[in-house]
Amino acid sequence: MLQIAVCGKPNVGKSSFFNSATASTVEMANYPFTTIDANKAVAHVIKDCPCKELGVTCNPHNSICIDGKRLLPIELIDVAGLVPGAHEGKGLGNKFLDDLMQAKVFINVIDASGSTDLEGNPVDAGSHDPLEDLDFLENEIVMWMYGILSKNWVRLVRKIGAEHLDIAKVLFDQLSGTGIAIEDIIEAKRTIEPDFNKWEEEDLIELTRNILHIAKPMMIIANKADLPTSEENIKRIKEKYPNVIPTSAGSELALVNAAKSGLISYMPGDDHFEILKPEELSEAQKKGLEYIQTNILDRYGSTGIQDVLNYGVFDLLDQIVVYPVQDENKYTDQKGNVLPDGILLKRGSNPRQLAYLVHTDIGDNFMHAVDARSKMRIASDYELKDGDIISIITRG
Repeated sequence: MLQIAVCGKPNVGKSSFFNSATASTVEMANYPFTTIDANKAVAHVIKDCPCKELGVTCNPHNSICIDGKRLLPIELIDVAGLVPGAHEGKGLGNKFLDDLMQAKVFINVIDASGSTDLEGNPVDAGSHDPLEDLDFLENEIVMWMYGILSKNWVRLVRKIGAEHLDIAKVLFDQLSGTGIAIEDIIEAKRTIEPDFNKWEEEDLIELTRNILHIAKPMMIIANKADLPTSEENIKRIKEKYPNVIPTSAGSELALVNAAKSGLISYMPGDDHFEILKPEELSEAQKKGLEYIQTNILDRYGSTGIQDVLNYGVFDLLDQIVVYPVQDENKYTDQKGNVLPDGILLKRGSNPRQLAYLVHTDIGDNFMHAVDARSKMRIASDYELKDGDIISIITRG
């Protein structure tokens, strides 16, 4: 399952983001290190399900379909707040950097209202510049990775020369356990001095930063977007950084909880909700819902939480959704379930790779595949498209 890490300094709304995205409950409080262990839970990305197009009722197995929207599972990791100096062990830094590196994408949650200082302590709204929070997190991760690569560097350089080793493979071995692929390292090396014997400290740091950008893309989540001091800060952040999404985790959490209680009808990512039981809402609840509609949904189009998940998976990781079936005529598996599984896989993948994701034995015995829409046989190197329904034909 794809993993996305929710990170940032303490007290910026990371746990609220995690809760609202996963509909689970983790401890929330206004002090650093509330989250002591990396919490993990299932969240979902959302795509249109083919069921409406095909006029069938689906029976999802690994996912959920709600009114033609397929919710596909991913795993969120809620990493405790990092503070400046984390790579040197300040706060609870090293442990959480270890947790962080298991993910494919980083969600860097910042307090866009400027109401928490650099270490996550509450201050007057607008008194802290949230732009200061952005570079520090990347620098902490880079310096932590640099510490791994620079350890015994002189000895490693001698060994590479004496044994004629591949520098990319050596770097890959040094970073084992971080989920970084050797292809990421090869690409990152292209923009720095080609002769590793000439690398100085700044070259190794630049290489590390390049690897991080390629292997672990980061989104900036401008949280608390509904507060008055946030709007101008969000404009400034967007001018300087890519992948910035305004959010209100608190608003999403309120909507999710109201929907779970049956008070409103709401689908994550929507720009509106419908009140189902107005008689059961207090005046304070009604005003709260009106505030969310006016200050978040009308202004930004959503609370931003679902946008973050979808953007991270479908844009930054460039994933598509493919539906493997056994019977291409009925779109069913061997048990008769219609469109049972939605599989997330990298754009550019082929049917053989899909077969291995379904099951190793299916991959080993792969013969060819059939496009269930056209009923046409497709080659093993056919590039799968988002929303494809594929029947995999195996030997025996």
